Amino acid sequence: MSKISESFTARLGPLSLRSPLIAASGTVGSVVDFAAVGALEHYGAAVAKSVSPVPWEGNPAPRLGSSGTGMLNAIGIQNPGIVAWAEEIGPRLASAAVPVWGSAVGGSPAEFALVGAGLEEVGVAAVEVNLSCPNLEGDTMFALDSVAAAAAVTAVRQAVDVPVGAKLSPNAEDIVEVAAAVVDAGADWVVLTNTAWGFGIDIATRRPTLTRGVGGYSGPPLKALAMRCVWQVHQAMPDVPIVGCGGVATAEDVVEYLLAGAAAVAIGTAHFAVPRVGASIHRDLGRYLRRHRTSVRELSGGGIPW
Repeated sequence: MSKISESFTARLGPLSLRSPLIAASGTVGSVVDFAAVGALEHYGAAVAKSVSPVPWEGNPAPRLGSSGTGMLNAIGIQNPGIVAWAEEIGPRLASAAVPVWGSAVGGSPAEFALVGAGLEEVGVAAVEVNLSCPNLEGDTMFALDSVAAAAAVTAVRQAVDVPVGAKLSPNAEDIVEVAAAVVDAGADWVVLTNTAWGFGIDIATRRPTLTRGVGGYSGPPLKALAMRCVWQVHQAMPDVPIVGCGGVATAEDVVEYLLAGAAAVAIGTAHFAVPRVGASIHRDLGRYLRRHRTSVRELSGGGIPW
């Protein structure tokens, strides 16, 4: 392995990644159907779009919209359910040019566990527990409640043998408390973060940008919010592996997340504008590492508090 390749490797709990770049769930489809347009060889892993126990139709249009330099969405996690997903996508996972992680959603801990087990059965390398899914039993978001979040992660951890990550929300009142709860429940790492709540309105029609009104806000404006979560969790729990996620579009963004405490960094909304963005970020990150004679692991957590 070359020196630059060694400098790229990242450690995320029990996983060793060839690159610190992760393709974020919801932005690369099932992963296998993104292979034709995305430079997946530059990623350490790619996360498939979230799957639920039964088919979810998603929300009515419009469910996507722009807001400044960011994007609003309220897709509603449209998906065919774990049985159909496993039959259609499962046999194709081995053809992907990158380790594929599954993403599980559900309305109860038992449903999360069912999906997690189904994902593992078809061969995903890890399961990401999407805790930003509404809790259908309590009409709130799992990621906002440390007890509910821990219960969902516990259920998945007991149902699978592959590594487990927990995707949290910047909307949580105390992100450190929720992160600590899911790690205690068995999460091998935390993903910080999912989208923030946002809203927009069309001044021509006077209607909200999205039919549901409030939706998830992503893109460049999310970066500062997500990095705050990374910094706070890393400062409180420096040994907890973190995937930084939110507003990443350049190698400089990746370096910032690493310095704030991330061990790996996910790219999401940028894929919609430039599907092969991972290639340019990988190239520029390599140049940075060579110029500064450093490595991904050395940068991780290297930010110096005042």
